[in-house]
Amino acid sequence: MKLVSFSTQGSPVQAGVLGSPFELGPSHEQYVQGFSMQGDVSVLDVIASGHATHEGFTGRATVPVYPLEKVRIHAPLANPPRVFAIGLNYRDHAIESGMAIPTTPVVFFKLQTAIIGPGEAIILPKNSTQPDYEAEFAFVIGKGGYRIPAAAWRDHVYGYTIVNDVSARDIQLATSQWTMGKSFPTFCPLGPAIVTADEIPDPHSLDIRLDIDGVEHQHSNTRELIFKIPELIEFLSSITPLLPGDIVSTGTPFGVGLGRTPKRWLQPGETVTITVEGLGSLTNPTVAE
Repeated sequence: MKLVSFSTQGSPVQAGVLGSPFELGPSHEQYVQGFSMQGDVSVLDVIASGHATHEGFTGRATVPVYPLEKVRIHAPLANPPRVFAIGLNYRDHAIESGMAIPTTPVVFFKLQTAIIGPGEAIILPKNSTQPDYEAEFAFVIGKGGYRIPAAAWRDHVYGYTIVNDVSARDIQLATSQWTMGKSFPTFCPLGPAIVTADEIPDPHSLDIRLDIDGVEHQHSNTRELIFKIPELIEFLSSITPLLPGDIVSTGTPFGVGLGRTPKRWLQPGETVTITVEGLGSLTNPTVAE
């Protein structure tokens, strides 16, 4: 199931499934199926329910269906309890950043107010001269828990999505605490969907790529992660109980602007696209504040 947040003209943002079992005719190859006639079900409601299929949640099929071109797709989860982000989690990225390869996960947060959806503009703040891009593969917690053993990780992952960990490097690296430099408004593009775990047999073997205006800047595979999902779940939950809807963005591979010679910062008028195998593509333009 590809879980999305969407709205129609004049409607609130609600949960839906991209690509429903209904056929609307040859002119509608993609469509969104809602979860209730009232549009009062959120993606967080669906995740917290524990159901990984549309029918399992609704118990029926008589819910609205919309052609994709008639709806707006938003960030799939605009109100996660937390967005955990893992730094320096690809060996080659740690090296290009001039930092030691971590022996313990490097954890910071991206604030909820930074979240935007596909197609929305990344606003390059006027008080930073070093805005950077970071392609990231993320997982979403379904069943929460405290002190979860690594071997039980599959019981707690609801699904997967894409994050662009946009970073103001001059703000980020001015202190040892990274959260503020990672949390300007629009610095957490997310989506386009949350793909449920049953559709991704091996999340540790996915191609990940970032292009700017069609030119490749990052390209790797999630097999290169230093700390993989089982270890991250065990580590994070040993300190704080994980909650349904928590997002964990697993880190970025080699090729960020910070690591290039000369440095390559984001500029207004560019288009950034992240593609992760099995999850689709997340595209956002950039604009000056």
